[in-house]
Amino acid sequence: MTLVRQSRDGGLKRRRFLVGAGVTAGAGALARHLPLNVIRPATAADPVPAQAHTEVRHTVCSHCSVGCSVEAVVSNGVWVRQEPAFDSPLNMGAHCAKGASVREHGFGEHRLRYPMKLVNGKYERITWDQAVGEIGDRLLKLRAQSGPDALMVIGSSKHNNEQSYLLRKWVSMWGSNNCDHQARICHSTTVAGVAQTYGYGAMTNSFNDLHYSKAVLFIGSNPAEAHPISMLHFLHAKELGAKMIVVDPRFTRTARFAHHYVRIRPGTDIAFVWGLLWHIFSNGWEDKAFIAARTHGMDDVRKEVAKWTPDKVTDVTGIPEASVRMAAEMLATNRPSSVVWCMGITQHHVGTANVRALSILQLALGNIGVQGGGANIYRGHDNVQGATDIGPNGDSLPGYYGIAEGAWKHFATVWGVDYDWIKSRFGSKELMEKPGITVSRWFDAVLEDNQYVDQPTNLRAVFYWGHAPNSQTRLPDMKAAMQKLDFMVVIDPYPSMTAAMHGRSDGVYLLPAASQFETQGSVTASNRSIQWRERVIQPLFECKTDHEIMYLFARKLGFGEQLVKNIKVVNNEPVIEDILREINRSCWTIGYTGCSPERLKLHMEHKRDFNPTTLLAETGPCKGDYYGLPWPCWGTPEMKHPGTPILYDLHKSVAEGGLPFRANWGVEHNGEPLLAADGSFTKDSEIDTGYPEFDHVFLKKLGWWAELTPEEQAQAEGKNWKTDLSGGIIRVVIAHGCAPYGNARARCNVWNFPDPVPVHREPIVTPRRDLVAKYPTYDDKAAFWRLPTLYKSVQEVDFAKDYPLIMTSGRLVEFEGGGDETRSNPWLAELQQNMFCEVNPADAAQIGVKVGDFMWVETPTGARLRLMAMVTPRVPEGLVWMPFHFGGWWMGEDLEKHYPEGGAPAVRGEAVNTGWTYGYDAVTMMQETKVSLCRLVRA
Repeated sequence: MTLVRQSRDGGLKRRRFLVGAGVTAGAGALARHLPLNVIRPATAADPVPAQAHTEVRHTVCSHCSVGCSVEAVVSNGVWVRQEPAFDSPLNMGAHCAKGASVREHGFGEHRLRYPMKLVNGKYERITWDQAVGEIGDRLLKLRAQSGPDALMVIGSSKHNNEQSYLLRKWVSMWGSNNCDHQARICHSTTVAGVAQTYGYGAMTNSFNDLHYSKAVLFIGSNPAEAHPISMLHFLHAKELGAKMIVVDPRFTRTARFAHHYVRIRPGTDIAFVWGLLWHIFSNGWEDKAFIAARTHGMDDVRKEVAKWTPDKVTDVTGIPEASVRMAAEMLATNRPSSVVWCMGITQHHVGTANVRALSILQLALGNIGVQGGGANIYRGHDNVQGATDIGPNGDSLPGYYGIAEGAWKHFATVWGVDYDWIKSRFGSKELMEKPGITVSRWFDAVLEDNQYVDQPTNLRAVFYWGHAPNSQTRLPDMKAAMQKLDFMVVIDPYPSMTAAMHGRSDGVYLLPAASQFETQGSVTASNRSIQWRERVIQPLFECKTDHEIMYLFARKLGFGEQLVKNIKVVNNEPVIEDILREINRSCWTIGYTGCSPERLKLHMEHKRDFNPTTLLAETGPCKGDYYGLPWPCWGTPEMKHPGTPILYDLHKSVAEGGLPFRANWGVEHNGEPLLAADGSFTKDSEIDTGYPEFDHVFLKKLGWWAELTPEEQAQAEGKNWKTDLSGGIIRVVIAHGCAPYGNARARCNVWNFPDPVPVHREPIVTPRRDLVAKYPTYDDKAAFWRLPTLYKSVQEVDFAKDYPLIMTSGRLVEFEGGGDETRSNPWLAELQQNMFCEVNPADAAQIGVKVGDFMWVETPTGARLRLMAMVTPRVPEGLVWMPFHFGGWWMGEDLEKHYPEGGAPAVRGEAVNTGWTYGYDAVTMMQETKVSLCRLVRA
């Protein structure tokens, strides 16, 4: 599990860990081999020699998506120290443990240093030319034999915006939609649920905006550990009197701050939210005027909520009625109130429905489009929001344009290539317009009988491009698929668990990617603010930036010229600024068009001018802008739109950052209006009622067409606001105070979803067999994201009689994601040295374990995880909790020998997802990681 040994009394020898892990050698000879000499007397640093060239580079923490700025001090090309950015309005000089240790990237003792391939079970060094040549030849052979859809490309939420965009373009020109990234398994349900309710799939307000909140509901969210700096903003609100409610099956570090802690049975969030609304509606606490003017389908919600009387809510959720009522009253009587969620809401087979229930709650309370309110969704990786917005999604092109013919033609124009050429790259037009295979299920596309896979061939090769496999469920099935592939390619700064778990003797390539501190580009925080990272140091060892690797492979595969047709290439590296300018010319839908490289760089240089509550620049060259130009930043950069700090805010004009709800679903449904009511409009709008999205026809009817220049008219003819490359339609519409995408109602009834109004469905693997008949899951599906997907047939199996404990998982403050980077960081490795399982004292007594003892966690898949017991009342009797950042063990075996030499993380342990069971969201294929069953056995 780690290099730690246990002492005879069961305690951990800190010194043994430090020596073994290479964190320090104490007073021994190993110290001189360490780059940091971490254990030594604290002394002031020597003065920098006068001849040294020292400068400060502005960058952004590469862990969670708060967007904390880091000031990297570089002397003669060496990263010598880091400082927190006290002038950043997001982190205001604060860092968590992870952020404080990012300088370790400047040394990277566990990094991949050069390309490698697996030969007879051992990794051997090869050159870049050999790597690109061999892999490229294998890809071309694969394409000739089985077509482009035989390849799966798993991208990264660590890529910056430009790399994310370029990878989606790369896969498109390869000729497939089989691409995906981390958001599929963390917030795809958020994106789908919020977008289908309000219009955009993103956080509505900001961390800073919590300063205005009078009450905050944290549900399925533990920001004190997962997003620590975000807590500073809430704690400021708490000091001002805000009430805090925390809903979680486990008493977390966040819960200790709560005025009201609610312990919920995992998988029952919809029942709880409807329980809140039952009290809100019963007491008349809802915002009736907001509902009447700005929502559609709330009466359908009322009918469903009426079924959830307090006794039923208590039976299903385990929460006493008084506790539910108290939470409802705190939210309703302390407005504006905000709701914050994370993966405790999203990672369920009803994740999209969970998200929609919370979105509806905020509509009922009138908490959307106001300061201190909002649906605030904390993303888990530094650019998971940006990668979702414009990166490798299998069901859309950048900017959520979809994959229908019109979307492809739009990007063909932007890319300067012929639509028919792109179409010729695909196996067929049908495949070109069919959502690809997801990262959550790629291994099923290898193992499943081809007659059940909705594409001509099974997957035969996979690229893991900055993604950790241990962050996915059902790892035994994944391992079996890895062994069946023709070959695998891992592109990452660290080997990741991919390098060790596959069980192969050949056919695996490891390519060393540069970290985000060795490149430059933009990154989007959870609140939609976009920040510019400067390159801190040149790529270490033989590492290459991801966009250079993309270009090298594109050139080998025959589409290098098309990939960079509008992008300058210097020393095989596409120029990042040029990629962003192409994004600016294409992604009108979400307003990634006004955020030019020049504007973003100016914001980073003048962070001190932005108000840490409103994010508005009050002075300086950015005066009037919101920090990071939170999207949508409408129109061209020349329009100088300030960004949109709060989505759906009618109190500002669109030119000032205001917006209504998006008109994305027509004018009416079943005879009921979908456009906003008369009198509901943004400040300064010349149209004082609801209106549809704008196109060339609407503009002509209004008499505004003549306000376009002749050049704009030529480009806008036959187009709408999303496809007019001149930006003229958007410019004219905003000049009249209107939103380009229309002014509509938010949808409480989403008729195109499996459950138009969310309903409680028992978890697929549930201990409450008595509730399955009353609240069943979905029927099994055939071709869903190109694969058959099981629901009812799994739920019908009674696992509870053999596996009596509920199993759930979550995050630690010390580590992040799959953990390869952070568990390889000596500063963080010391803080958490063992994979563990939290178990209630009563359950621990049943098998006779105490704190520090090893035990087996066994699950219905047949998996057995050997890990350390942490006996604590933080979890209730009948439930165990494990962190998901560990990897490097496999069912009791340490995999260190299977990593390339020196590449194994300092801290290793069982991956909880080795034992996770089946379950996928019925809209997005989000994996289920928050409720399953297990049993414990003393080791």
